[in-house]
Amino acid sequence: MTAYDAIVLAGGAAKRLGGADKPGLHVGGRSLLDRVLAVCADARSTVVVGGRRPTVRPVTWTREVPEGGGPLAALGAGVRHTDAESVLVLSADLPFLGEATIRSLLAAAEPGACEGALCTDRDGQDQPLVAVYRAEPLRRELALLATEHGSLAGLPLRILTAELDLARVQADPLASFDCDTWEDIAAARARIREHVSVLDEWITTVKNELGIELDVDTGVLLDLARDAAHGVARPAAPLTTFLVGYAAAMASSGRSPEEAAEAVAEASRKATALALRWAAETEAGSGPGTP
Repeated sequence: MTAYDAIVLAGGAAKRLGGADKPGLHVGGRSLLDRVLAVCADARSTVVVGGRRPTVRPVTWTREVPEGGGPLAALGAGVRHTDAESVLVLSADLPFLGEATIRSLLAAAEPGACEGALCTDRDGQDQPLVAVYRAEPLRRELALLATEHGSLAGLPLRILTAELDLARVQADPLASFDCDTWEDIAAARARIREHVSVLDEWITTVKNELGIELDVDTGVLLDLARDAAHGVARPAAPLTTFLVGYAAAMASSGRSPEEAAEAVAEASRKATALALRWAAETEAGSGPGTP
């Protein structure tokens, strides 16, 4: 995949939210900003333009000049802290943006093909804050606009995108869903609980909260919990999965994430086999001939 830097725009007055700290609002247990940072975790460097706040991973902070100068001024401030040939630009209020969309944008913006790529929403509208720009033409046009208008403050993004040769990418319809109002926030929170896989969302949130970078087969753990609950006793399910996690942590200390994931799988297999043996004994009883 193309190496890139990321710029996340996390400023703005959030007037339609009554001045609330929009990037810090939580959807699915994570702040909007952290959700966006999670999908561009493989960026070489990440610049957040806005007020400092706790984040799930380290970033470079900067502010537009003047503060409140708008997205084009914020983009100009962020670009000064990047040096990759490709720059991913995102707003900080995209709760459903996924890594697949990032990959599609990067592929469409390959060198020689065009000067960048941006998402279009379901209505065909350009989304310049869900985009990848080639750094050289982006810097060129920002400099020309600043010279022509005296500064970038207050200028709309469309005058930048109009000057660039950009590919259009039709991504997941929800990729560009942004949260501008309290109704948007409520809709995003409801969608996560009603339409997205709640379990996957919860596991991702827990891993982020605990600082765990580990891909495990949740199906294996669920099967283990089911077998322990049915074959032993209902409280055995959470206690067994805790012990499996503890055993896996002990066995994988100092090893790679892949080896740690295999340790979880191996511990799960052993505990599942034990639960099934326990259940078989219970069903057979303790009379003569019981194996």
